This record gives sequence, structure tokens and C-alpha cells, in this order.
Amino acid sequence: MYDWIGWLATAAFTSSYFCKQQKTLRRVQSVAALMWLAYGVAIHALPVIVANAIVAGVAIWSSSGSALERRQ
Repeated sequence: MYDWIGWLATAAFTSSYFCKQQKTLRRVQSVAALMWLAYGVAIHALPVIVANAIVAGVAIWSSSGSALERRQ
């Protein structure tokens, strides 16, 4: 029933590889991870929820301007 969320998340994550800028790639990946997180919640799968909460958090943090400035 909730498979469509997983398929959309897969499509979003795959599309991130076509991004030319790292900041855009990370933002697309964070959206995909949030979609995977929603899928995990829908199917009550704690490992999917935790893994994608971590991925989304890191992707959001690393795409912020301050995080990128610190690394340069």
C-alpha cells in the first residue's frame, strides 16, 4: 500500500546523481532521505527510520552554507 513512497524516494535519490552542484545534490538527497523516513514510518520499520533520519540530518547540515564554509 505504501510502496509508492519507497518508489518515489528511490527516484528522488537516483535523480540526485544528475545534479552538477554538490549543494544541490545534498539537498535532493536530503529530500529523498526524508521520503524514505516517511516510508519507514508508514511501514513501522525502525531501521529505515533511524538510518534515513541520520542521512537526512547529515545531508541538510552539509548543504548549509556555514557547514560548507567551514570545510574550505
